[in-house]
Amino acid sequence: MKAILGRKIGMTQIFNEEGKAIPVTVIQAGPCVVVQTKTTKTDGYEAIQVGFGEIKETRVNKPLKGHFAKAQVKPLRFLKEFRLENAADYKVGQEISVDIFQEGEKVDVSGITKGKGFQGTIKLHNFQRGPMAHGSKYHRRSGSLGAKGVNRVFKGRKLPGRMGSDKVTIQNLQVVKVDKERNLLLVKGCVPGPKKALLTIKASVKSK
Repeated sequence: MKAILGRKIGMTQIFNEEGKAIPVTVIQAGPCVVVQTKTTKTDGYEAIQVGFGEIKETRVNKPLKGHFAKAQVKPLRFLKEFRLENAADYKVGQEISVDIFQEGEKVDVSGITKGKGFQGTIKLHNFQRGPMAHGSKYHRRSGSLGAKGVNRVFKGRKLPGRMGSDKVTIQNLQVVKVDKERNLLLVKGCVPGPKKALLTIKASVKSK
């Protein structure tokens, strides 16, 4: 099991040896630092806590300052825990770089999708609109809410609501290129989130 944190830079395209254009997402992956290791004896499970991204020390609260001081690492913006079977192989202060992945490898990328705010049923659930004639007076409303005489809305009824800002994982994305010098990871296809969004990149769990 391999995992690393990164930021989405954006999308572009590169050309392979045959001259075909490949759409790729550029991710600044790492370097990450191991801040804490957890074992079955002390915590009940095997895991490592990694930090990513620079941050001013003045913007870190006292509990986190003590946490970083204990690990003897500089303050980091993001902290994430990964449950790994080989957690004992990692040591506090160890650096995890993008070269843990290789070209052609399959990865799963998780992130928070773009927030679209409060939306109606047409945009949120792909409802059809009513007739647009002047006498209709029924254009973009939700429609009937249930059977007559029930006096309640059935559970699961599709209604207007918040759209986006959900955690989404795209599975089996192919690693096209690894640039260790610039800490860049190029994966084929798109990943969730806007530019500069925090991403979690893990070795694919369903790859053959």
